[in-house]
Amino acid sequence: MNTAEKLARQVLEVFDTGDVAAAGHLVAEDFVDHGAPPWAPQGRAGYLQILTFLTTALKIRYEVHDMVADGDKVAIRATAHGVHDVDTLGFAPTGRPYAMPTMHLYRAENGLLAEHWGVRDELSVLWQVGALRPPAPIPLSEA
Repeated sequence: MNTAEKLARQVLEVFDTGDVAAAGHLVAEDFVDHGAPPWAPQGRAGYLQILTFLTTALKIRYEVHDMVADGDKVAIRATAHGVHDVDTLGFAPTGRPYAMPTMHLYRAENGLLAEHWGVRDELSVLWQVGALRPPAPIPLSEA
């Protein structure tokens, strides 16, 4: 287990415990979150704000499927589970649960997490909570 994996596992524990402050000592002061929304603040303080929003407002819980570490990086494939019970998507809460596929990449430097990249299937969340109608299946022609 490399440093990035060890630290990323501790960040993921925040989603179980809700103790966002515990993540403060895991990330560099100048932490860069490439996966954050463009309006989100950067740095350690910004990342802790994002974690607070995810754990308190969205109540996200992660189910980790794969974690692969090499050198100074760790890649994580996970599903974020939540319930649409807050008005954060621009429409009234539906109360519907969702499961959002995600991929994360963290890079460690000097014993701290220095960068994060995140890819989320947010479109599938909109379908699951009823904000958008899923597209109709395309009939497959027989060959």
